[in-house]
Amino acid sequence: MVSGEPVYEDQVPRRERYEGDHPGVTITFERGLWHAVVPGRAEPLVRYELRVLLDILEALDESA
Repeated sequence: MVSGEPVYEDQVPRRERYEGDHPGVTITFERGLWHAVVPGRAEPLVRYELRVLLDILEALDESA
């Protein structure tokens, strides 16, 4: 990491890319939590941080 480099990536463009590549996945923000409804999963994924939710969704793609 370079000194002064932000410790986070702006997650909005990352979310937009993911949604564009996965039109069946719905990501929403409700009651302070991020929710992702993924076709084929019985329960939605729920996390406090969008970054963490996107990390999980991308990991699911890699394992498929």
